[in-house]
Amino acid sequence: FYFRNKHRPFLLFVSLLHVHTPLITTEKFQGRSRHGLYGDNVEEMDWMVGKSWLLDVIDKEDLKNTTFIYFASDHGGFLEAHRGNSQLGGWNGIYKGGKGMGGWEGGIRVPGIVRWPGVLPAGTVIDEPTSLMDIYPTVVQLAGGTVPQDRVMDGHTLLPLLRGTEQHSRHKFLFHYCGVFLHAVRWHQKDSGTIWKAHYATPVFQPEASGACFRRGICPCFGDGVTHHDPPLLFNLSQDPSEANPLSVDTEPL
Repeated sequence: FYFRNKHRPFLLFVSLLHVHTPLITTEKFQGRSRHGLYGDNVEEMDWMVGKSWLLDVIDKEDLKNTTFIYFASDHGGFLEAHRGNSQLGGWNGIYKGGKGMGGWEGGIRVPGIVRWPGVLPAGTVIDEPTSLMDIYPTVVQLAGGTVPQDRVMDGHTLLPLLRGTEQHSRHKFLFHYCGVFLHAVRWHQKDSGTIWKAHYATPVFQPEASGACFRRGICPCFGDGVTHHDPPLLFNLSQDPSEANPLSVDTEPL
């Protein structure tokens, strides 16, 4: 692919099975990690992206400075995936919840890593809310095209934010669905930089203090498996990214 297209624009989409159950890992990487089969899977994915046939090939073909690379995931770690005492679905750090949860940060906040050495400075951290829906208009702009004008597009090009010509994400609101059900919405208050998050429905954890739905295997989006909140649960993600302390009129007059 690279050799056929190295002298003209190309788009390569790679969707890896790695870090997704059933965690099929080649013999070369089994036992490589201190974190069991999941860790082995992460290490093999890292090798495939970096050293096997992606970044290394782009560098060797002298395409590094002209190739925009975006690395991301479609959801957070799968907390309910276990085999005995081994957790097979990753870990979401300080963030509550995981895969299949349309509102909690642990289910929807994922890494977004960009590499474009000829244009973007290395080591830059951008703490702004963006979306996987932004990939489409970004790629369209890079290709010199325009997105369809006969409909509302939910995504925004990332290039002004990445290049530093804009300091804030173009998303004022982001709506978070579980299936077809709206579970949460975030508001990026531009004048203060604060990010507020309101939850209209949250999954019923089983057991209650587990932060996951172990008895169901994965959290449902509707029915008796969710709790509806009226008024919504409200969090200030800028100060409480773990969504541990819902706000009230007493704690947050605004």
